[in-house]
Amino acid sequence: MELDPDDIFKDEEDDSDSEFYQERESSKEFVVYLVDASPKMFNTTCPGEDQKNETHFHIAVSCIAQSLKTQIINRSSDEVAICFFNTREKRNLQDLNGVFVYNVAEREYLDRPTARLIKDFDCIEESFMKDIGSQCGIVSGSRENSLYNALWAAQALLRKGSSRTADKRILLFTNEDDPFGSMKGAAKADMKKTTLQRAKDAQDLGISIELLPLSQLDEGFNVSLFYAELMGLEDDDVAQFMPSSGQKLEDMKDQLRKKIFAKRIVKRITLFIANGLSIELNTYALMRPTTPGAIMWLDSVTNRPLKTERSFICADTGALMHEPTKLFQSYKNENIMFSMEELSEVKRVPIGHLRLLGFKPLSCLKDYHNLRPSTFVFPSDKEVVGSTCIFIALHRSMLRLQRFAVAFCGTSSHPRLVALIAQDEIVSAGGQVEPPGMHMIYLPYSDDVRHIEEFHSESNVSVPRATDGQIKKAADLINRIDLKDFSVCQFANPALQRHYATLQALALEEDEIPDCKDETLPDEEGMARPRVVKAIEEFKLSVYGDKYDEESSSMGNGKANEASRKRKAAAENAANESANYDWADLADNGQLKDLTVPELKLYLTANNLPVSGKKEALVSRILTHMGK
Repeated sequence: MELDPDDIFKDEEDDSDSEFYQERESSKEFVVYLVDASPKMFNTTCPGEDQKNETHFHIAVSCIAQSLKTQIINRSSDEVAICFFNTREKRNLQDLNGVFVYNVAEREYLDRPTARLIKDFDCIEESFMKDIGSQCGIVSGSRENSLYNALWAAQALLRKGSSRTADKRILLFTNEDDPFGSMKGAAKADMKKTTLQRAKDAQDLGISIELLPLSQLDEGFNVSLFYAELMGLEDDDVAQFMPSSGQKLEDMKDQLRKKIFAKRIVKRITLFIANGLSIELNTYALMRPTTPGAIMWLDSVTNRPLKTERSFICADTGALMHEPTKLFQSYKNENIMFSMEELSEVKRVPIGHLRLLGFKPLSCLKDYHNLRPSTFVFPSDKEVVGSTCIFIALHRSMLRLQRFAVAFCGTSSHPRLVALIAQDEIVSAGGQVEPPGMHMIYLPYSDDVRHIEEFHSESNVSVPRATDGQIKKAADLINRIDLKDFSVCQFANPALQRHYATLQALALEEDEIPDCKDETLPDEEGMARPRVVKAIEEFKLSVYGDKYDEESSSMGNGKANEASRKRKAAAENAANESANYDWADLADNGQLKDLTVPELKLYLTANNLPVSGKKEALVSRILTHMGK
């Protein structure tokens, strides 16, 4: 088999199997949603999305349902379990009272979320009281401790896998800040002690316990009564804990989303400094474009994933090749043979880690050196003890001396230089805004840098310059339409939202596809404000003058003017043809759908409306324009 040089030494950006972008197995998460089902969760209400009062149980279930829909798209490899405690019925591996593990057929208790699980869980409130029931599992005079049993059952569910290969978490929903409030004396102290010990045992096994409190309107959730000790919060952590964030449904969804999307390590690398000194670093991808999931081929009968196998057949004999394939490269009329092991050694140029080369002033680093999204690095003492101390010393020195580090980095196919820029911590009244650490900037090769071309190559041609008045009008316009506190995270990709909404409707057998709001469309209402319109007109007047005609401007070339004339002619023709139809009568009698697409486009073109989309979209657009 002949070698393909482009395949051997292809760039990292073209390598879909690049180990840097492939998340490690340890980034898989096992999550147990632990929901309090006591009567207090059903009796206490707070404002929902439509300003109607919703029970705390409804809020918890709605948040989990929304989280499952998001999780099955973003992290389909994660495994989840849903567990209720303070229940009348029981179903769990240990046969403990007051604990019910919710599940559907053909699925393990802790498994990947499925469409059937999501569909059934959406309707759980309708059948909860009948099939599962609610009761208070911790009452005075009883030895039953439902919270202890729930933590035990959740810990048993998370026995699957190792803490080295998966992150394990318990997310606890409750509105009871003192679960042992009805107990007194030695019985209360004993129950509290055993429950805290059970939580500590789970944490010793690498299981983190996180609380999502639901507050009442008249009183907040006092985490200091019990749960601060259960989660191991110190005094400073308790002060920063924000229980009031769970008062509304949207707030709780936001809190759950923050906990679900935990910071996940992309890769662990080693920074070699000098004389055998090295530190361990964790790398995080702060921002990457979201892409649709990979296509999975399924069997048409069983609906199970297909496994692709490849076999090589001898062209001469037709027999299967059982020996490992060898590649060759022609050189001077001779075929040089390569084994797969030899080819791997050829491709293994760097070691895949960082090697410090030196330091340079920050002024040497230019904006155009950052050609691709950076990576955030943070120390870790998991493998190399003392990495954090060395990293802090290096970090502080770089900040004090205004230097950045230059290091050699790269995968087996794409070695390059990187710049490590120290970032200091930024804290505001609301908490930490920017964490301390370093940004790894991927420096360009020499041929990646392009020199700016001159606007005019002829020396005798004067370059147009903006006047002070034009610059002032442009600045005024920018100030008027400037978005305050802008962030790219405020806008979702409409194409992806539509794609996943369609998948959700198909998987859950929903009758209608959920509406997706396109947040990238212009703000017509905001642009129509008098001050904004005035700023736009003043800018146009200062640049083009009062006799400027956009359609027939001589600024454009002949092709642009010809296109403008064709657009005007098409619009006039569409207006004439459209006058032959009684559009109001057609709309009232529901006969628009009987027209052809070209006929519908006549109305749209005549009224300067978009003509894209299917027939149903065109009809809807006409009805909307007519106010029907």
